[in-house]
Amino acid sequence: MRFASLGSGSGGNALVCNSGKTTILLDCGFGIYETQSRLARLNLLIEQIRGIVVTHEHADHVQGIARIARRYKLAIWLTYGTWRMIEHSLKNVEVNLIEADSPFFIGDLNFVPFTVPHDAREPVQFVVSDGDKRLGILTDTGRPTEHIENILTGLDALVLECNHDEKMLQESHYPLNLKRRIGGPYGHMSNADAARLLANLDFSRLSHLIAAHLSEKNNTPALARAALATVLDCEKEWINVASQDKGFNWLTI
Repeated sequence: MRFASLGSGSGGNALVCNSGKTTILLDCGFGIYETQSRLARLNLLIEQIRGIVVTHEHADHVQGIARIARRYKLAIWLTYGTWRMIEHSLKNVEVNLIEADSPFFIGDLNFVPFTVPHDAREPVQFVVSDGDKRLGILTDTGRPTEHIENILTGLDALVLECNHDEKMLQESHYPLNLKRRIGGPYGHMSNADAARLLANLDFSRLSHLIAAHLSEKNNTPALARAALATVLDCEKEWINVASQDKGFNWLTI
């Protein structure tokens, strides 16, 4: 199994997972032409995508899914709550409703959605498996929970939200209500939150760790890497960072 990111951050998010003949988009916060351009960097065409799996309804994750799904006749998978928030845009799109903790297959890939605390209608994140290796994806989450820890332990690869540095957020020029939303229990995980979660996992099989959804104003790749490297006791450079402009290239597990 291999995976890559088209981009990660408040300007748009999309992840690609591939196993065998199955290639799936997880979220798509980019328009059709931007998605095509970003896929081309990975030597992919939209026509090679089997479907789109959705985490939640925020625009930076779903902006492109309706038009892409209609134009290329792609099915989408999402929770009932997420569907209710964007159903007006999904006319003539094949919709498959999913439930947290209920696994489902798309071709050669198995998806396990799990509940996360975030200020959306019915948000989930995912563990993706090809039957041998397991990839965990955790972004847009306000805080670590015991359930999340149980789901993500023992992974082979993990894409982990490191949205902000707490000090940088508090000293930023953001309005107080926005600071509270981002740093609150239904906002986004800080570097410290991500490190605390990671410390409670069995990461003995982990071959790839990617810091994701970094704030361009309230975090830096160096700070995110440092927080996670301290837990893993590894070189900071071993940890990848998903950027807004380029995401990250194919990684194989």
